[in-house]
Parts: sequence; structure tokens; C-alpha cells
Amino acid sequence: MDFALQQLINGLTQGMVYALIALGYTMVYGIIELINFAHGEVFMVGAFAGLLAAGVMAASGAAGAAAGLPGILRFGAALLAAMAACGVLGLALERVAYRPLRRAPRLAPLITAIGASYFLQNAVMLALGSEQHPYPPLVADTAYVIGGARISLIQVLIVVIASGLMAGLTFFIGCTRPGRAMRACAQDREAAWLMGVNVDRIIAMTFVAGSVLAGAGGVLYGLRYGTVDFFMGYIVGIKAFTAAVLGGIGNVPGAMLGGLLLGVIEALGAGWGASEWKDVIAFGVLVAVLLVRPAGLLGRREAEKV
Repeated sequence: MDFALQQLINGLTQGMVYALIALGYTMVYGIIELINFAHGEVFMVGAFAGLLAAGVMAASGAAGAAAGLPGILRFGAALLAAMAACGVLGLALERVAYRPLRRAPRLAPLITAIGASYFLQNAVMLALGSEQHPYPPLVADTAYVIGGARISLIQVLIVVIASGLMAGLTFFIGCTRPGRAMRACAQDREAAWLMGVNVDRIIAMTFVAGSVLAGAGGVLYGLRYGTVDFFMGYIVGIKAFTAAVLGGIGNVPGAMLGGLLLGVIEALGAGWGASEWKDVIAFGVLVAVLLVRPAGLLGRREAEKV
């Protein structure tokens, strides 16, 4: 078996999940310059929404199945339910937690984001318990050996679905009227408002789009690793934020690139016998990149207006 190729495939699979979550961070920051620290918990809620939609008895921790439905259909239902639930949650966060503080000092929405993160963590813990919940095997873990590397059907699904969602987002931002409005708001919100763009609606749409992607990422993560818990959004959210910064915060292609690179770096570090150091390696690479390119790999240094 080709060890390096195997680790590369594992890293790309994990990187796809990081990229889906990182897009939510980078889109929100690109428009309102807010780090939505509750976004990792949106990812966690998506994982649990998919778990419940798949028919798992979360309170008892026992996996169940929707009678009469094949696993792939239950997987599709779980994915759609998670994306819908997270879209609603993202809209609620924007309307309740962030919109009233739109004109407040920057510290206020930042503290609110941290508070929203802890609120969601504890709400899920109290509702569903603090233990790990097994994810149902919705897709058979069929393996294929290609070029000396083992590729599972789950990995193929993650890559295909994540790639499709990212391609859809790219098309939406670049080729649709709401997408052009999003780009206009990211460039200059006041000018966009003067040109007739409903800025509040575009900001809400941005939160919904990022949350929908995070919800899909939650289901894919649960499918790959087999368990979820109320605290999973914390470390994964920080890593996804790291990916967004690595690629260039506010830059959509940069978030995708940063997620893939972070996943590969982690996988290679773990494969070389340093699994306990993989987080140190990943964040060390981030620091090194930012020392050379403070704006990130694809970010551009903005000229300061005086």
C-alpha cells in the first residue's frame, strides 16, 4: 500500500469538511468583518440534526433505522434535514444575536458570538446528554484499492458532496444576482446600500449560506468518524477558522484551499507517527505562513484609507 498516497487521500477527505465550515467564517467576515465564533456550534447542531433525522435514539445512544428505507435514502434525508436546520439556526443567530449590534463597537458582537457558542453547546448537552452518540452506518463502508491506496465509499461521498456544494456556492456568488449583491456588500456596504441593495437581507443570506454548508459538514463528519458529541464543534470550529485564516480570511477560494491544506498537513503529521502532535504541526504551519504572508495564501493586503 502506498503510504504517502493513503495519507494524502485521508487528508483531502478531512480537508473537504474543514473547507465547508471555513466558508461560513470567511463569508461572514468578508461582509461584516465579524468572526462568528458560534459557527463551530452550528456545525455541531447540523451533525445532531442529521443524527435525529436518520432515526437514532440519541438519548439512549442506540442506533436506529427508519424502517423500510435504504441507508442511502436515510443519508440523503439526514443531509437535507441538517442543512435546513442549520440554515434556520444561522438566520436566527443573525437576527437575534448580531443584527441588533450592527452599529455597536466591534467587541460587543464578538462577545455575543462567544456567548452564543456556549449557549448552543449547553443547550445540546442538556437536551441530548454529554456522552458520545454513535452515528448510524447509513452508507456501507465499501473499500476500493486504487493506486496502492484504500479509498472507502464514505470518503468518495464526502469528496463528491463537498465538491458539489463548493462548486454550487462558487456559481451562486459569481453568476447570480444575489451573489453579485454579496460581492458588492463585501466591497463597500454603504455604496451597495446607496445603489439599492438590501444589505440586511444580503447579510442574512450570507449567514444562511454558511450555516447550510456547516450543516452538511456535520453530517459528513459524523458519517466518517461514527460518533458525535456536544463539544465537537469547538475544536473543529477552531481548525476551520484556522483554515480560513490560512487561505485568507474573507476570500472564498482561500477558505477552500486553506481547508484542504490543513487536512493534508494533519494527515501527513499523524501518518509519520506524530498523531499527538498533529494540532501543533497544523497551527505551527499557520503561524509560519502568516509570518510570511499576513493576509493568508490568497488574501490581499488592503490599503488603509486615511
